[in-house]
Amino acid sequence: MSKAIYAPPRTALFLPASNPRAIEKAQGLAADMVILDLEDAVKAEDKESAREAVRAVEGFGDRPFGVRVNAKDSDHWKADLKAVKKSAATHVIVPKVETAEAITYAALYADRPVLAMIETAAGVMNVGPIASTTGWGVELAGLIVGTNDLAASLKLPPAAGRAQMALSLQLVVLAARARELWVLDGVFNRLDDAEGLAAECAEGRLLGFDGKSLIHPNQIDIARAAFDPNEAELEEARALVAAFSGGAERYKDAMIEEMHVDRAKALLARAGGHN
Repeated sequence: MSKAIYAPPRTALFLPASNPRAIEKAQGLAADMVILDLEDAVKAEDKESAREAVRAVEGFGDRPFGVRVNAKDSDHWKADLKAVKKSAATHVIVPKVETAEAITYAALYADRPVLAMIETAAGVMNVGPIASTTGWGVELAGLIVGTNDLAASLKLPPAAGRAQMALSLQLVVLAARARELWVLDGVFNRLDDAEGLAAECAEGRLLGFDGKSLIHPNQIDIARAAFDPNEAELEEARALVAAFSGGAERYKDAMIEEMHVDRAKALLARAGGHN
């Protein structure tokens, strides 16, 4: 399968592969990426019909289309990968990745780039080697933090929040940036808390995440707005690029050099990539 080049998604919407109405509705949604879930969102007795649904979907326009398979130790692992290979999916999403082996197997068996979910303590501890996975026919496109499972793996109490897993989040971002991979933040569970979602997305962007994984269509606009550069940031980036003449020089009240210009150009490119 030919592999197109996509901008890192600001919004990646997870939908149950067993829900045909949600899949149909997703055709008209503004999510940058749609991910059909064969894992947690699908009951055991519905797994095969969900795989059939995955094979039947023709895609979501020119957007990346992923399928989350069941974990490597599941009885559904091979059947899921086979379904992905026979589908129009652009990516395979592998849950609970703790070693490079699962990435290699999934990439070769499904013939798709992999998005690896880091959602256990072991996955975080091994995230550097995981992000470095390479090999003939193996493409790792990015990392997704599974914050719900990660909190459970870390044995955090119910009252714990993002601050208690900050080190884990930063390690995943660090590993992704070292290998120039996409890196997506975990889901936000409270569906009626728009302010909380906006705040968590803003924090995620400040941590360096490219975007947010989502579980409801109502979260799309809020997350996209948070991860998009605002007009003030874009104006400042354009002005900085225009003012730079080379070397280290004063710009307004700060010293700038080529590194700052490169960062400004990257910001402008990211905005342009989603127009």
